[in-house]
Amino acid sequence: MLSMSEFVTGDSYEECRATADWLMSNTQVRPTVGIVCGSGLGGLAEMLKEPQVFKYSDIPNFPRSTVHGHAGRLVFGTLKGKPCVCMQGRFHLYEGYPIQKITLPMRVFKLMGVETMILTNAAGGLNQDYKVGDVMIIKDHINMPGFAGINPLAGPNDDRFGVRFPCMSDAYDRKLRQMAHDVASDLGLSDFLKEGVYCVLGGPSFETIAECRMLHRLGADAVGMSTVHEVIVARHAGMRCFAMSLISNQAVMDYDSEEKANHEEVLETGRQRAEQLEKLVSTVVARLEHNNNNSF
Repeated sequence: MLSMSEFVTGDSYEECRATADWLMSNTQVRPTVGIVCGSGLGGLAEMLKEPQVFKYSDIPNFPRSTVHGHAGRLVFGTLKGKPCVCMQGRFHLYEGYPIQKITLPMRVFKLMGVETMILTNAAGGLNQDYKVGDVMIIKDHINMPGFAGINPLAGPNDDRFGVRFPCMSDAYDRKLRQMAHDVASDLGLSDFLKEGVYCVLGGPSFETIAECRMLHRLGADAVGMSTVHEVIVARHAGMRCFAMSLISNQAVMDYDSEEKANHEEVLETGRQRAEQLEKLVSTVVARLEHNNNNSF
């Protein structure tokens, strides 16, 4: 039987509060927008004006990023006049951390005053209409680890963060999704912008052909190893969420195919599309309105 202390390791209110307080004592920035950079997309953080950078290894209670393509730095600054905090690299289940630990930054951001989370990732395309280099706005998700009880909200609920049974039917904010379509249209980026369902798996092995076929039949348009856990915790804490997947490889669905998924392809696609993605995200941030219904 798990003890209470074992349950809450990595995400207790006191631990998150201590981390938030430490960060606020070391920076004057009071972010209202949080951005999570996926594989190869860390350039978003480089856009912040007057950046203040903290290595994850220097932040109390923070895990460390162990994946190539994830810098492992927290960057504070302003983007288009909005105070932001940007994660250059995130944490994943496959790195061996408890699921509560990999989502700890979301709760820390909430305690610092963040109202809107913008999350990016690199994902494999399951939808046959998607091409490598497309960007998919996530409208919904399938949480495969959740089916097995691996959910960041498992264990005793702390009402100071949110309710016991949070709704996820509105996890990806409709207004923010529409705004992104409008921005893409204004910037001439609509040609490669899609909207679909993201499925998360545990990783780190890429999916088999049978798994890809199954996920596609279940209604998934893209598959990856991140984002969903963070969104669940952010929504639990009342933050709005907007997420995008860069389609970095086409999932292999044919037994006669010689194609193989690989991480280098993911990073290279990120490099090619990064500039347009940065422009899209920064313009969305510029148009964000202050959300007054988000007192903590």
